[in-house]
Amino acid sequence: MGVLVVTGGSRGIGAATCRMAAQRGWDVVVNYKGNAAAAGAVAADIAAAGRKAALIQGDMAVEADVIRLFAEAQKALGPIGGVVNNAGITGTGSRLEDTTLETIRAVVDLNVTGALLVAREAVKRMSTRHGGQGGGIVNLSSAAARLGGTGELIPYAATKGAIETLTIGLAKEVGGDGIRVNAVSPGLIATDIHDSTGDMNRMNRLLPGVPMGRVGTAEEVAEAILWLLSPAASYVTGTSIQITGGRL
Repeated sequence: MGVLVVTGGSRGIGAATCRMAAQRGWDVVVNYKGNAAAAGAVAADIAAAGRKAALIQGDMAVEADVIRLFAEAQKALGPIGGVVNNAGITGTGSRLEDTTLETIRAVVDLNVTGALLVAREAVKRMSTRHGGQGGGIVNLSSAAARLGGTGELIPYAATKGAIETLTIGLAKEVGGDGIRVNAVSPGLIATDIHDSTGDMNRMNRLLPGVPMGRVGTAEEVAEAILWLLSPAASYVTGTSIQITGGRL
């Protein structure tokens, strides 16, 4: 399948995507910011699936780290064929009037600026107009982009609205350059990202709003991501797949 770069690949949806990608024939670049042990465990599973793995530390909110990630990824494993733009944070949950500037900037710096930088560097390497072989980018959005994050995560929701716009705009811009750009928009998924909001009961609190009556799994999101990157989705670009159990 080629080489896949996954930002924020050491945990949650990113880790599930790395593992599943290896099972589907991808060699995988696992980017992580701080948890080297978790990233190493993901890399071990990739190797166990018979594929190559490269671990590359970097903060996707820092331009120099993003540029280095792609340079080292290509040097380690070869031409890049896919990118999962997954690294992101929620920030601590609170009403907007109680949200600090520090939290707003941290969320925007990673979720928006970082995502734009990752997409920029991906295009530079995959676009046929730059001598690349084409490929796919999948951005991680969220149901929060439509639900609004009311009462707890408005800055986070706003950043995911930006991801939806990035997906549409970039898909149109590079559609003729061999690159497909799509997004997945997960709803309530069982990962540890909820704990970072400061509300350890968040999943149980929101569960009654899910028509299917359960939370989703990281693997269910990874399935959609890998489909979007596959030849089966060869005529799909500029779209966002809702993975929410009906919570819209």
